[in-house]
Amino acid sequence: MSTPLLLACLWVIAASAVALLPMRVQVLPGALLLLAAGPLLWQIGGAHGGLAALAGGLAVASMFRRPLRALVRRAEG
Repeated sequence: MSTPLLLACLWVIAASAVALLPMRVQVLPGALLLLAAGPLLWQIGGAHGGLAALAGGLAVASMFRRPLRALVRRAEG
């Protein structure tokens, strides 16, 4: 298994662990995981191609759909 995919597996485990935390404690670790997703997807794309990066991006969007919606609503005003 390549290093980017191994890191992606660890990222998923970390995101699942953060989801088990109380909501008030999830904010900082969740934001850090969301920020780490971009470079990780970039590495996956470089190692395995755009389709793998797209699949990873869809997985990230699925796991963080509610926080991403809140960010979009806040940005829209």
